[in-house]
Amino acid sequence: MHRIPLFSLINKYDTAIWVRVIGTILTSLAGFMMRPYLVYYLYDKLDGSILLSMLIVGLQPLCGIFVNLYAGSLSDRYGRKPMILAALIIQALAVGGYMFASHVWEFALISIVNGIGHAMFQPAANAQISDVVPEEKRAEVFALLHTALNMGSAFGPLLGLLLFTWNPTIIFLSCTVALLAYAWLVIWKVPETLPVKSTEQKAAARSKPKIRWLDHKPLLWITLMMMPVSVLYAQVETTFPLHLQQHFENYKTVFATIITFNGCVVIALQLWIAKRTEHITPYIIIAVSYLLFAVVSIGYGFVPIFAWLLVVEFLFTIGEMLNGPHIQKVISVIAPEDQRGWYFSIFGMNWQVSRALGPVLGGLLFSHYGGKVMFGILGVILVIAGIAQTRYIRGLNRSQEESRAKAVLQA
Repeated sequence: MHRIPLFSLINKYDTAIWVRVIGTILTSLAGFMMRPYLVYYLYDKLDGSILLSMLIVGLQPLCGIFVNLYAGSLSDRYGRKPMILAALIIQALAVGGYMFASHVWEFALISIVNGIGHAMFQPAANAQISDVVPEEKRAEVFALLHTALNMGSAFGPLLGLLLFTWNPTIIFLSCTVALLAYAWLVIWKVPETLPVKSTEQKAAARSKPKIRWLDHKPLLWITLMMMPVSVLYAQVETTFPLHLQQHFENYKTVFATIITFNGCVVIALQLWIAKRTEHITPYIIIAVSYLLFAVVSIGYGFVPIFAWLLVVEFLFTIGEMLNGPHIQKVISVIAPEDQRGWYFSIFGMNWQVSRALGPVLGGLLFSHYGGKVMFGILGVILVIAGIAQTRYIRGLNRSQEESRAKAVLQA
């Protein structure tokens, strides 16, 4: 007797994974209603100051950098569920604050609080996946979550465009409600997944010496070389909308259409691509993704025609569908069981640092030299980073294969 495909898919993963999927859809829909227009909102509120708008946007991830150093370790010590709940509630309060803010210091404070909540969430949530999903299925699950994220990007920007022209505060209210709904789902349906430690392990954890950063070179290198990719994402959310404003009369509609197109392609192809690439060596997939990101960066800067811009966005979508699940799988494999939260926390800093510094540096280049120069320079950096990242992960892959071969021979 054959199972109904929908029920087979539901039974395939733990309840915690499905709560994460539903919560991601809720929050990404609200988030993509808000994020594409937050720069325009701040730009108008702050009297057309590009640099001041970029500084406010950059405060969120800048604060997240410092929180990230401790968030993962706290989830390894106290559990995934408390950290996830606290993060969602903090973010809900911060986003709701946009409805009442009118001064620069208020926007700055909201960005800082939102940065704390965002930095607390990802390490605990990604460690939770490593807790409940076998290694061979992790890339597929990360791809599933990426698909859920892009369900929001498929519909959020156009819905946000309608609400933004009507009343921007409705967008912030919707985002707050979505975050609180996600928190309720976590309370109701998600058990704690932190692996239970024996008495000996607890004693060892208490007496464990301070972390020596040089003992974690693979994590640090992969995180560093991932930063140019997250800088590209940071520009898409900040300077790219302003770049479009200089080249298209209906720039808001163009931007919303591009983001929606990205989300629709991900929904259609992400799981299929994950299935087709799950047995391919990670460094090959990652090399292709960096090459695509470099082409996209140059395309963003120099393509003046909307139809060609959609082609560039398609390449960007393929790149992110290849890169995201596989780079996260690499981190989940190299992370020791008792440090998964910390590993994802440190890796997540590539987003925090890039989104803190990227808008400011991009804003400076954009103000002085324009979008073509800014995106061109970033394209060159992506090529260099891609070569370095590929060579390093290939070396890690060879080391792992040699270790497995030795273990088989000794057995």
